[in-house]
Amino acid sequence: MPASSDLLIDGFGRIKEVVHQAVEGLSPKELATRLDGGANSITWLVWHLTRIQDDHIADAAGSDQVWTSEGWSDRFELPFNPGATGYGHSSRDVAAVDGVSAELLTGYHDAVHDRTVAYVGTLKDKDFARIVDDSWTPAVTLGVRLISVISDDLQHAGQASFIRGALERG
Repeated sequence: MPASSDLLIDGFGRIKEVVHQAVEGLSPKELATRLDGGANSITWLVWHLTRIQDDHIADAAGSDQVWTSEGWSDRFELPFNPGATGYGHSSRDVAAVDGVSAELLTGYHDAVHDRTVAYVGTLKDKDFARIVDDSWTPAVTLGVRLISVISDDLQHAGQASFIRGALERG
């Protein structure tokens, strides 16, 4: 039977696969397309899901975020403070995530994925009970946080795939 960490690594690997399928081969213009004025773009969705994973894993691991420590924030040149993850973004903010290549999106995602897998691979079953956020009732454990990230990321990756399908059918 696989260890809990192996199952989580598999989950994060599935996110990476869907991200690549949703993004690869599309132009920056296609990636930034919004199906209507209030919709998210593939670019924003993939950037956001990767930022959330980066933010939450770095917090759990007690490490720096890949976004800032490896210079991704500078490469993306977005008009947000470096701590922005997309949470609470307006339609206007979504529109500002523009001109980003598929290679830049997947490069950042892959760097975060590698950091995530390296961290999760160190975890033992007893580690998943550690409280990582006591601002909720009940308090959030590491195990719940990791499942939450996988769930949220897969939803956003699926949304990006849906948009790609709409563009290809268009």
